[in-house]
Amino acid sequence: MANDNARDIDRSWELMKKIGFAMMVTRDGEKLHSRPMSSYLDRDANTIFFLTDARHHKDEEIAADPDVNLSFADAGAVKFVSVSGKMAVSNDRAKIRELFSTPAKAWWDSAEDPNIRVLKFTPDEVEFWDSPGTVISYVKMAAAAVTGTRPDVGTNRKVTI
Repeated sequence: MANDNARDIDRSWELMKKIGFAMMVTRDGEKLHSRPMSSYLDRDANTIFFLTDARHHKDEEIAADPDVNLSFADAGAVKFVSVSGKMAVSNDRAKIRELFSTPAKAWWDSAEDPNIRVLKFTPDEVEFWDSPGTVISYVKMAAAAVTGTRPDVGTNRKVTI
């Protein structure tokens, strides 16, 4: 059982790394707010980092409620990851310089921009859906419909990280 849990955690990190972008969901008062973000994974630290702009409202939403959900999706490959955890906002300039790369250059001229903040996400629970792919899944679903059985279209696991 422990090996299965470790294997599921490994697979979760592999899927998140491969997908790369996450929809970050924060709470804005009574409403949920979601936006796409480029992720920087640090598996050894059990942390996912993001760069954000202080002129937007993510930092205020996170300060009010640090419970955040990240959703990674590769619809073409039929692979999905949902991660719950805590988010913190930081002005760690060294970490910002470390993370500053091509995706960040689309939003800021340099890592020295005073408006850049780093978001540090610490996951506590992950659920993933890992399918063999669209064509195989459709074939299995069609076969199940004909035979009156349930299709085996991949793995769905929920694990504590």
